[in-house]
Amino acid sequence: MGKKKKELGFDSDGAKKVMRKRDYMADMSGQLALGLMANVVGQLTYFYTDKVGLAVGGVGIVMAIAKVIDALTDIWFGNVIEHSKGGNSKFYKWMFRMMIPAAVITFLMFTVPKGQTIGMIYVLVTNVLLTAVIYTMIATPFGAVMVVRTNSQVERSNMGIFRAVGNYGAGMIISIIIIPVTNMLGGTQSAWIKFGAILALIVLLLLAICYNNGRKAKYSEDTETLNEVEEEEAVPFKDAIKMLFGNKYWVIVLLFNIITNVTNAIAAASGTYYCKWIFGNDNLVAITGTAGLAATLLGFVLAKPIISKLGIKKTVYFGVLGQAITCVVRCVVPTNFMACTVMSLIGSLVQIPLMCLYGVLLAMAVDYNEWKYDKKLVAVSSGAIGFGSKVGGGLGSIILSVFLAIGAYDATLEVATTSMRYAIYGFSNYLPLVMNLLMFFVFTKFDLEEKLPKMRAEVEARRKGQNN
Repeated sequence: MGKKKKELGFDSDGAKKVMRKRDYMADMSGQLALGLMANVVGQLTYFYTDKVGLAVGGVGIVMAIAKVIDALTDIWFGNVIEHSKGGNSKFYKWMFRMMIPAAVITFLMFTVPKGQTIGMIYVLVTNVLLTAVIYTMIATPFGAVMVVRTNSQVERSNMGIFRAVGNYGAGMIISIIIIPVTNMLGGTQSAWIKFGAILALIVLLLLAICYNNGRKAKYSEDTETLNEVEEEEAVPFKDAIKMLFGNKYWVIVLLFNIITNVTNAIAAASGTYYCKWIFGNDNLVAITGTAGLAATLLGFVLAKPIISKLGIKKTVYFGVLGQAITCVVRCVVPTNFMACTVMSLIGSLVQIPLMCLYGVLLAMAVDYNEWKYDKKLVAVSSGAIGFGSKVGGGLGSIILSVFLAIGAYDATLEVATTSMRYAIYGFSNYLPLVMNLLMFFVFTKFDLEEKLPKMRAEVEARRKGQNN
């Protein structure tokens, strides 16, 4: 007989713990795979304009169309999951089904044929397949896993931290290596195709690790009982959406995701443009990315104590206002490489604790659904939040293209024109300042943190009353 595993005990709220270190690491690998897919899409605008030779305006329109389609499929697929059977285990099945298609389409993103018309069609089709179909069918149920795998707020917070490590780590990896590696391989489109092949294999391996752990997951007693005895009755899609928009906290998380993803979509692409045209060398992306990675590692070390000390709402304030201050400095000295690098480092550091809370905020909004409606609406809540994320990403792509078009961007020039430089300053420095201040204003209305313990007690009392 095998050795019996040590019980993990209960958290401070009395919820049973079920997550072990290997569970956190495997869960993080799934987020890392999704992060690699998402962040490489963020670099594609530069790839399409400077390596494939597609027109800036056309690329912006095509990417925006793909994001709109992507956003709509998030809502639809969340509803599909909500109406499917299988209890808690159903959320991992989609990862198994989609892991090989995810690897294939990741590679095909780089094999764009020459020619404006055929190239634009290819870009649209591959972006829709990657983001609107495959990514959505993995990310939507994976986002819901945090709510159903454990009832412990401590473990949810820890999962949020590990997922943030995976997601942000993916962004750092892509930003650090993609330009130097593809330049080392020749700097041409074929170099990017080789890079895509390696990336596809890594994505497949990470998703396989996550799925293998998830299919054997042990859930808390409460979620096991719910799964075996009374699976929540599915709510008609129209009614579910009406309920969500009646939950002001879910709306705040939705707005927060939209605004954040506008900023992230622009930031993912802006670094390469900034280093190439403002600092004169696109290989400098590796230096700024490495500095950001160092700050990220420190940020994750400090994330848990910062969240414990400040609480959820103040941690968000710390992140958005801290980032806003770094943007002010970049606006004042936009051509100083050292100053901009240091500010990027500080900006990454203060944003990490905030990023660790994304899943936690969604889980809190889902708990509020249960208190208000007696329905958690787990998958549709996650899918509709994904809708906001994709809308934000689409808006970011449009805004980036608009700035470049207004600045008369020309990838064939040796030196940036004045209009090109100010366009890059606009989307790299000034816009993030405005967006972070807007995020601060939106989140001032989020007061669920102090109300939630009492609400959970009321929900538990209702359950006991129904069972008696």
